[in-house]
Amino acid sequence: MLDVTLCLLVRKEQVSLGQKKSGFGQGNYNGYGGKPKGEESLEDAAVRELFEETGVVACADYLQKRAELMFTFPHKPEWNQRVHVYELQTWEGEPAESTEMKPAWFSIDAVPYEKMWDADRHWMPLVLEGKYVKASFVYGENKEVLEMKVECSEKI
Repeated sequence: MLDVTLCLLVRKEQVSLGQKKSGFGQGNYNGYGGKPKGEESLEDAAVRELFEETGVVACADYLQKRAELMFTFPHKPEWNQRVHVYELQTWEGEPAESTEMKPAWFSIDAVPYEKMWDADRHWMPLVLEGKYVKASFVYGENKEVLEMKVECSEKI
């Protein structure tokens, strides 16, 4: 299973999400992240991907791991992934559009879940409330969640 990162920029009851401009999840809003390169740690990958997708400069020491999510696609097993979700409240710069993402700020009570992956409405509100989440989701061919298990924990 592929390990990937997802970083949520959070400030004053707002979260920054980017609209994916191409590739996997095109058109959806999501956090920022991707795959580690070579021997890169998950945290270093999260910081690098955040910079590549937004121009924001961050330090891995400020990442707070908030969730670990397993996504299974029985019809496309090459899409299966374990997503390590980090919250970041300290960084330099403002998210700017890149070739991959178009960032926007949303009030935490107005996150556009209808324009996101189906599973996001089940785990992201918990993370944005400050909870730690472990979850698994099975997606159908129409990108709908067929099965899920979501648990809150004291720590990831």
